[in-house]
Amino acid sequence: MSTTTVLDSGGRVGPGDQAATAALDEFVAARSGALLRTAYLLTRDHALAEDLLQTALTKAWFAWRRIQGEPEPYVRKILVNTYASWWRRRWNGEQPTETLPEPTAVDTVGDAAEPSDLWTAMGRLPRRMRAVLVLRYYEDLTEAQTAEVLGCSVGTVKSQASKALAKLRIDPALAEPGEPGPGATDDEGDLR
Repeated sequence: MSTTTVLDSGGRVGPGDQAATAALDEFVAARSGALLRTAYLLTRDHALAEDLLQTALTKAWFAWRRIQGEPEPYVRKILVNTYASWWRRRWNGEQPTETLPEPTAVDTVGDAAEPSDLWTAMGRLPRRMRAVLVLRYYEDLTEAQTAEVLGCSVGTVKSQASKALAKLRIDPALAEPGEPGPGATDDEGDLR
C-alpha cells in the first residue's frame, strides 16, 4: 500500500507524519497476509478479497492516527463492515449473458488446504453466519473478539455459530460418500 499523502473527500489529509506512516507500513507488512486470508474466506474470490483488503487498509490509513492500542481488531472490523456493506448494496457491475466471452479459470488455491465440498457448503450459508465461522474457527478469535468485530453481542455470535454448524452438519456436500443425505429413506420408506 502506498503511503503518499492525499486528501480524502472532505479535504482532510491522511497520515502525514513519518512515525504514523512507518507504523502503518510495518502493520501492513506484518499482517496483510492474515487479513487477506480473512477477506478471501469471506468473499470466496481472490480478486474480491484483494479489493476488500485494499479498501479496508485505505479506510484504516485515514484513521491511523486515531487508532488507540492494537490496530488489528480495528482493521478487522473495517474489513468485516466493508464486506457487509458490499453485499447489502445492490450490485450493478456484471450482467449475465447467454454465452461466456472467454473460458474461466478454475480456482484451485483453496482446494489444497480444504476440500471443495466445504467451500460449497460454506457458500450456502448466509453471509453473517459465514462471517461468524470465519472469524471464530479460521481466524481463531474468541466469542468476545468476534462480537466486537461484528458489532453484536456474544450471544448473537454463539447462536449464529450454532445455527451455522447445524446447517453444515446436514449439508449434502459434506455427507460421506455412500452415506444417505438428511431425510433419506430406506427401501421400505422408513426414515434412516
